[in-house]
Amino acid sequence: MTATQNIPTPAQPARRSRAKPFPWKTWQPYLLAAPQTIVFLLFLVLPIAAIVTVSFWNFNGFAMTPGFTLNNYLGIFTSKVYLSTYLNTFKFAFLVWSVCLLISYPVAYFLAFHIKNPKWQTIWFLICTVPFLTSNIIRMISWIPFLGREGLINNALMGLHLTQKPVEIFLFSDFSVVLAMVHLYALFMVAPIFNSMVRIDRNLVSAAEDAGASPFQIQKEIILPLSAPGIAIGSIFVVTLVMGEFATMRIMSGGKSSSVGYLIKNQLDSLQYPMAAANAVVLLIIALIIVFSILRVVDIRKEL
Repeated sequence: MTATQNIPTPAQPARRSRAKPFPWKTWQPYLLAAPQTIVFLLFLVLPIAAIVTVSFWNFNGFAMTPGFTLNNYLGIFTSKVYLSTYLNTFKFAFLVWSVCLLISYPVAYFLAFHIKNPKWQTIWFLICTVPFLTSNIIRMISWIPFLGREGLINNALMGLHLTQKPVEIFLFSDFSVVLAMVHLYALFMVAPIFNSMVRIDRNLVSAAEDAGASPFQIQKEIILPLSAPGIAIGSIFVVTLVMGEFATMRIMSGGKSSSVGYLIKNQLDSLQYPMAAANAVVLLIIALIIVFSILRVVDIRKEL
């Protein structure tokens, strides 16, 4: 036996198995987004999925049965009543959008460019929001004493001998519907346009004035293009709200006009859930097409 064999070797230290730590930094963005994702799935995705599912169910006039049928959608696109209702909805959406834009743009321009003090800009903007502190129903009903046959407008016209009898067009007509909707949704157009105009660099306007540009040229070449994102956001708000409106249509038209929202409400009251769901899906698709069309034309990311 050699000498080297008699030398004891030191014991090898035992290797400790360590568990890998949880990668908190990797999962942190997902954990932060989890609550919003859950709320989004529970209160938006799942309800829409349920509506889409019910839209393919059968309805025999008394009860609905689970299944798959395209009769609900075929009934929408082949019925003149449904098509005229959709056209009527588009008509009101266009009229209300046009009037809101014609009113809101000058108001926003006045607040942004003619009131120099930011404090007074805020005060006047808050004054514009005062009517919106009440409910929609109260604001709608408040027009009836003005527009009715015995209302203030008709009394004033007859008192001035401009007409011999009350004018019927003011109440329970398309005019009253558009007027009430403009009153309800004008602020949704004023606010984003005002927000866009406030961000416009005033040096651009001053440079254009020094270069001899007319007020119309300044509006066309500077203010209007830079206000386009605000106009787009306001248009999305107004159009989508009007297309889903049903209470204003019922009250202010006196039942003489109809919209898709009012149609869906009546179908729900009569328990025609599959047909109501089909109309809701079609209306949602049309609204999304309008929104995506606006987003393709105007980039609103600067306003978000």
